[in-house]
Amino acid sequence: QVHLVESGGGLVQAGGSLRLSCSTSERTFSNYAMGWFRQAPGKEREFVSAITRSGERTYYADSVKGRFTINRDNTKKTVYLQMSSLRPEDTAVYYCAARFFVPSTGASEYSYWGQGTQVTVSS
Repeated sequence: QVHLVESGGGLVQAGGSLRLSCSTSERTFSNYAMGWFRQAPGKEREFVSAITRSGERTYYADSVKGRFTINRDNTKKTVYLQMSSLRPEDTAVYYCAARFFVPSTGASEYSYWGQGTQVTVSS
């Protein structure tokens, strides 16, 4: 099992920034594509961003493109989501997830999930 631990969530005003982190002790971390998903109350989990194993390619939902940046540090076994220009509609629990080898925009394609971290954006 791949254990993922998230941090960095919190309360921020609209227009502000947060950086989420997701770390693992998994020694084969570089074999996994990583993704970020979010889930707001009463809604299904939705794709936010994903990154390939070595960080060569990144993918973003249209709703966050230009505002969020995903990156990873395989030495630190950590994936990050830098969020800027935050909006109240970004409020959700954010989850990181791992998928062996290649990334996907579908939550059901990921095998391992973090516990989630709450992001709340006030107006």
